Amino acid sequence: MNQDYIKPDNWSIIEEGFDAERVKSSESLFSIGNGAMGQRANFEETYSGKTFQGSYIAGIYYPDKTKVGWWKNGYPKYFAKVLNAPNWIGIDIEINEENFDLNKCTQVKNFRRELNMKEGWYNRSFEATLKNGTQIAVNVRRFLSLDLDEVGIIKYEITPLNKDAKIVYKPYIDAGVTNEDANWEEKFWEPLEVKKATNEAFVTAQTFKTHFKVTTFMHNTIFANGENVNISASTIDSTSDKVQFHYGTIIAKGQTSAIQKIGGYTVSLNHENTLAAAEKCIKKALNLGYDQLLQNQIEAWSKIWEMSDITIDGDVKAQQGIRFNIFQLNQTYLGKDSRLNIGPKGFTGEKYGGSTYWDTEAYCIPFYMATKDQQVARNLLTYRFNQLDKAIENAKDNLGFKNGAALYPMVTMNGEECHNEWEITHEEIHRNGAIAFAIFNYHRFTGDYSYIPEKGLEVLIGIARFWHQRASFSKEKNQYVILGVTGPNEYENNINNNFYTNYIAKWCIDYTAEQIKKVAAEYPADHKRVLEKVVLSGAEIQQWKKVADNMYFPTSKELGIYLQQDGFLDKDLVPVKDLDRAQRPINQKWSWDRVLRSPYIKQADVLQCFYFFEDHFSREELQRNFEFYESFTVHESSLSPCVHSIQAAVLDKMDMAYTFYLRTSRLDLEDYNKEVEEGCHITSMAGTWMSIVEGFGGMRVKNDQLHFSPKIPKEWKAYSFKINFRNQIIKVAVNHNETTFTVDGDQDLAINVNGKTIMATPLATA
Repeated sequence: MNQDYIKPDNWSIIEEGFDAERVKSSESLFSIGNGAMGQRANFEETYSGKTFQGSYIAGIYYPDKTKVGWWKNGYPKYFAKVLNAPNWIGIDIEINEENFDLNKCTQVKNFRRELNMKEGWYNRSFEATLKNGTQIAVNVRRFLSLDLDEVGIIKYEITPLNKDAKIVYKPYIDAGVTNEDANWEEKFWEPLEVKKATNEAFVTAQTFKTHFKVTTFMHNTIFANGENVNISASTIDSTSDKVQFHYGTIIAKGQTSAIQKIGGYTVSLNHENTLAAAEKCIKKALNLGYDQLLQNQIEAWSKIWEMSDITIDGDVKAQQGIRFNIFQLNQTYLGKDSRLNIGPKGFTGEKYGGSTYWDTEAYCIPFYMATKDQQVARNLLTYRFNQLDKAIENAKDNLGFKNGAALYPMVTMNGEECHNEWEITHEEIHRNGAIAFAIFNYHRFTGDYSYIPEKGLEVLIGIARFWHQRASFSKEKNQYVILGVTGPNEYENNINNNFYTNYIAKWCIDYTAEQIKKVAAEYPADHKRVLEKVVLSGAEIQQWKKVADNMYFPTSKELGIYLQQDGFLDKDLVPVKDLDRAQRPINQKWSWDRVLRSPYIKQADVLQCFYFFEDHFSREELQRNFEFYESFTVHESSLSPCVHSIQAAVLDKMDMAYTFYLRTSRLDLEDYNKEVEEGCHITSMAGTWMSIVEGFGGMRVKNDQLHFSPKIPKEWKAYSFKINFRNQIIKVAVNHNETTFTVDGDQDLAINVNGKTIMATPLATA
């Protein structure tokens, strides 16, 4: 834990007291989004202190030229960045002729932020004394509509406390923005058109290179004591990329003045005429009005929580943590558009480019499968199918592979590789396996096999061809090996025979061969179509199988474990418990050379394999490998604690499982890795959900049947969750005495609980 200022609360994230050193962290934690757009919790008014401005639009990106010391063949030409979008929230404010800036006020008291997760809004309130002596109370509420997902709304209220006040509101929209993480300090937006009308304005701009067109809009209304004062702007400032209105008002001491600002974006991904679409958005929002928009927001979030909520009784921090994770996942992606995916930072920051990583397949798909309609998960699989041609191109152009071998990118926005670190881009090839595993996992959980003959088989064949060509035959070992890779543990680069990579390569080939046979038997027309398209023969499949059947796996017979890679035991094996805490996190304290030579593991690696393929190993094997590797794992990846929590629960190490659950659920709230000001760890939040459902709940799908082995931390009185399993909603409620299963519907459901099959009905208990 590196911070502890968020107040425990079941349904809200709350900060009390103004601290300029916390502003950037809070901008991340209080971020809001609606799947189509999102923004950090920047102040609307001028703020001269340390801040990280960020507003983002789903699917809008820029190919920022890769910046390296020298160029190597195979480097991606660019690193795709989620763009800092034009700013629509800005409201400069003058109070009695002084520009209002919290960083320059003589006093700020009763400062409070609240992110209400139950209802989907962000609120900020405080009292401030300006240098001119004016004392004011401020309350600001902001939300991004789930129903009108191109629209956001702000209500900014000011009450002078000690004297009458002349207030000038200066709302603006501004396309002259830059990215915090730009490589070359380039401008990303080209202004095209500015339009002004009564109390509303529009700036249309397009991205350089990618030519996404965006119209940013605003509409302003001024209120006094809750009544519309029906005034228009006295002055309008305008440039090629910015419009700012001036509204002058006088409000008596103790009375409340307010500006209501409607804003948002319309994009060329969805509209031919973005300006006309923006005008319609404003009309729709005005017709509904603020109160109705807020009520619709509350109802929309209520529907989301009805299915996705996890309740925890007796542990407020644990409850707050899981709801924060579920809330941010739903703010980031709602599954409406198969062109979109889930970036590791979502709408909370720019690190990692806002792009798609293997996190989606390994961590996020289980959450979306179980808490939404299966079509949402299918859309995520379709995203990869639609980019298969570029994965084949990537393997061909950068690795020299042939015959339709596919290497999916480590990082992508449109299917092209856009990660600019060579040891990750070309060596962290295990991401191919996660994509194949997601296809298997989708069928296993939903029972929907149709995706495989329709789309998935082509993806699997491309991946199997990649593994066949990437493996090489070792005469010394008389087996196939995979050299020069980086496993999930990125604290080892360019190593040989990473156990997880080798294992998932073998599994991918075996699974693909099985699916080819199954499709041939059950979907002969699709089988013929696919095999003719990819020109696949039985002889080629036999060559794949030769590799899979003779894959090498590094092991230590003495320790009874699988080795993370061939040379792991050659390291100075000092366990984490003996590492000076002042040296943590090592990625911020040590040189990269020292990190790579150390035994310290960034995230679950061998154990990631045990997580995916749990049924392939015995409990005793899991225990030996878990106890060995846990002692060297520093968990400096957000993706690590959840896997360890799940496996600790399997091994009845409940104290450890609970500790890891708290770490994954409160990773950002307590800033474990000292980086939350850069944004939240969105994709790993799905792992937090897995820690409860698969860890404590013990949920698995085996032989088309749900299995549970429920356990409960001693710190909790009870917990509950729901899953959508094959279009039946099952609620699982666990306390220290019993587990109750409730089926939402009129059909009984056979469930295996601790090895015994029961029929789950509204009254069934175990």
